[in-house]
Amino acid sequence: MAESSISFFVEKLYESVSQQASLYGAVEGQVRLLRNELEWIRQFLERADAERRYDKMFKLWVNQIRDAAYDAEDATDEFIFKVERKRQQRFNNLNFLNFLPACVVLPDKLRLVNELNGRISEINIRLEKILINKGRYGMEDPRADEPGSSSGNATTSERHSNQMVARKEKRLPTVEETNVVGMKNDVEAVKGKLLEGAMERVMVAIWGMGGLGKTTLAKKVYNDSDVQHHFSCRAWVFVSQEYNIRELLLGIANCVTTLTDEQKRKNENELGEEVKKCLQGKRYLIVLDDVWFTDVWQSLSQYFPEENKSRVLITTRNQGIALYAHSDCHELQTLGEKESWELFLNKVGSEAVLTWPGLVEFKKEIVAKCTGLPLAIVVLGGLLSLKDPTPDSWRKVLTSMDRHLSQGPDSCLGILGLSYNDLPSYLKPCFLYCGVFPEDSEIKASKLIRLWVAEGFVQIRGKETPEDIAEDYLYDLIQRSMIQVADTRDDGRVKSCRIHDLLRDLAISEAKEEKLFEVDENIDVDVPPTSVRRLCIYQNIFPHLQNSNLRSLILNKIIDEEDEVCLHKFPKLLRVLHQDRGMYGLKLSGKIGELIHLKYLCLRGIETGITLPPSIGGLVNLQTLDSGDDYIRIPHTIWKLKQMRHLNCWRGWISSRQSMRERWVEGHLGVHQMTKLQTLYLEGGDWLKDNNLGKLAHHLKQLKLHLYYHPKSKEGSFRSIAQLTGLQKLKLETDNFIESEGLSTSNAEAESTTILFPGLESFSHHKCLYKLHLEGTIRKLPVETTLYPPNLTQLKLFLTKMEEDPMPILGRLPNLRILTLFRDSYVGTEMNCPHGGFLRLEFLQMQLLEDLEDLSVEEGAMPNLKTLKIEHCDKMRKFPHGLLQLKKLQRLNLYYLSNELMSEVLETQGEDWNRIRRIITSERPTSFYVVYFNTLD
Repeated sequence: MAESSISFFVEKLYESVSQQASLYGAVEGQVRLLRNELEWIRQFLERADAERRYDKMFKLWVNQIRDAAYDAEDATDEFIFKVERKRQQRFNNLNFLNFLPACVVLPDKLRLVNELNGRISEINIRLEKILINKGRYGMEDPRADEPGSSSGNATTSERHSNQMVARKEKRLPTVEETNVVGMKNDVEAVKGKLLEGAMERVMVAIWGMGGLGKTTLAKKVYNDSDVQHHFSCRAWVFVSQEYNIRELLLGIANCVTTLTDEQKRKNENELGEEVKKCLQGKRYLIVLDDVWFTDVWQSLSQYFPEENKSRVLITTRNQGIALYAHSDCHELQTLGEKESWELFLNKVGSEAVLTWPGLVEFKKEIVAKCTGLPLAIVVLGGLLSLKDPTPDSWRKVLTSMDRHLSQGPDSCLGILGLSYNDLPSYLKPCFLYCGVFPEDSEIKASKLIRLWVAEGFVQIRGKETPEDIAEDYLYDLIQRSMIQVADTRDDGRVKSCRIHDLLRDLAISEAKEEKLFEVDENIDVDVPPTSVRRLCIYQNIFPHLQNSNLRSLILNKIIDEEDEVCLHKFPKLLRVLHQDRGMYGLKLSGKIGELIHLKYLCLRGIETGITLPPSIGGLVNLQTLDSGDDYIRIPHTIWKLKQMRHLNCWRGWISSRQSMRERWVEGHLGVHQMTKLQTLYLEGGDWLKDNNLGKLAHHLKQLKLHLYYHPKSKEGSFRSIAQLTGLQKLKLETDNFIESEGLSTSNAEAESTTILFPGLESFSHHKCLYKLHLEGTIRKLPVETTLYPPNLTQLKLFLTKMEEDPMPILGRLPNLRILTLFRDSYVGTEMNCPHGGFLRLEFLQMQLLEDLEDLSVEEGAMPNLKTLKIEHCDKMRKFPHGLLQLKKLQRLNLYYLSNELMSEVLETQGEDWNRIRRIITSERPTSFYVVYFNTLD
């Protein structure tokens, strides 16, 4: 994978020299020489065959090349840091020099250039000696096409382009776990243990070796309709080796109740008592996935009431844990030959295989190598699904597999290693990077993609955005089964993903070998601390703050108040700082602007809020600033950051405006200067004036604005939104979307006419807008469907207080597939879904419509509806009989409805009523607050 590190640095050097040639001056020639030499080396490494990668001499040579490239990166980054710091110092002192890319006094610049020239010259000489050693010790050029090599004869760019063109046709991967075969008997066995037996609480354990599919089996049982109907409340938490009892209790509590902020801050015992109180008297099912230690059950069992045929389901590799808890055990076995081959064919997805001569031999060999392990089967199938569907192509892979299996006795690890080595060079660091996240954690796709971009793993491809390219990378890894889909968005795209713990172990091991990143608890004592460039922290952060070469910090621990970490003391070459687990001890100072290489800054979990200093404007390379839902005050200097791509500060206030003196010195600053901005989540304010937001029409894709406290900027923001025709997702929160005074109209007599969205009377030009969330009074929707986004597929309304039934209008939107009506979105008593309406609707949720008494569904309405949720509509007395005709309805969630309605559903006889009862779930509705904060996620 060294070629990936070199490739990143080569592209970085090319961009730096191209954009800042005047900055390098006399050293430009040495830098270009270095870049050209590294480009040749990268090509050589890409073509090196898989067998050579295990050769000790070759690995030594590669390590020396990588170290030289890292040293060159250090030299150039330190040079840019020193030049920029000098420029900022002079600017702060003089307050009027802001002309040149590097406004540094000539003697200072000459000294820095000479210093860089010396270091780069030494590295070039060193590289020359390393290359001489290649020939001296017999390391000839690699063969063009070697079995198992991911290179072949095609160049990187050719393979990259061809694979991505093909992948455009299959952008939406599915959740693999629902497609695993050979588990029918296991599902029925575990279901029987959960649904039958003793009246007291019972633990049921699924145990077996890694890669067997224990979590998959548990999920299939957990989501089974009979199981959902049997238990009144359910909870699922991932435990893993790195567990925290309080966090597990918090996870269980969030599944079975809605916690206040005060309850969330309670200690372990207090939180446990809250869980116990909530579970008392209920028949519950709690899943503890991936348990490694008996201490977990010792600590949690006291909070689980022993009554009402409740069940606790655990998955574990250790039978001793299952026996310790006196559980009813189910040992998961490996798949047989028939099931293994069926699962393999499902993953490969090629019917041409079935016509091959010699298919029986292929089948026996593949099944034998995978030894019945589902993980090994789907990973091998994922690898072969991207190869040419020919016997010769597959034979090369299987031959290469023998080489990997010879490295150790574990066939599963051998197959995983083969699949990793087969990855194209641009995918390897992306896969390895997944190892920085905690075991069994659910990784948000948007977060992972932005981190990949900030780390420089994404290779530019034509006019596509780095985020779109990175999303293709993600889908490629999913296709190969190196990453699993955990959850999908409403439109079918991946919302979150997960990496199997065996693959995570492989990622951490390979990343350490390749010097991509280290986990703090695994760092060898004899490893120089400065050799670690990316670090994942689970323990103490302070020993690593002295590492001047550190580029990335992923903090997987809470920074408590007593820790008191000063951000400006972090290593000056830092590119990525990610912390979303709480930073109560974070301290900021004016020196934060010195972290000029920083591209990604995530500061979540600061309950007391945070105030950024004006020097934030010095982070000239920042691409992502993410404070989530935490309150944050942001200075106007944020608008200086022209590289910003994602400003995710949903509770962020722009705390000041430019003074006349500042405007004279800095020029006019505004959001319009962020010409690369794609995501903007922010409080409204004066920054919305002058139509600056509307100038981002060609780039902005996601916009969330909170306008409750900014009535004066509301109309201006609507007029700006009218120009943002590239928007894909939009969320607006305000007191109301209606104006009735002071607006000029074409008809003088219509002066007092109610106008919806002043300045934005129509969404008809927003052809990319597919997701819309509106909060605030509307009262009456526009009748003409031409005023709506033509490709709108998802609509969420909250507190709109519509007085007329919206369904006849919304039912005519041609592409609407998901409709959610939250609290008081409609305040009428009757609602009717007309004949021929909602032809493409698949999901409908109605929650807290407190005045709704009667819902009717005419014949021919909603023919494609799959999921219906009616929650907290307690004035409804009758079940809508029109729902009985909906043959495609698969899931019906009825929660907190009247006793009369529920009695009708549960007691009325007939075939249609029986079908309705089979699809009813007891799922507790998602908390409004969760929905409220995650609408555009």
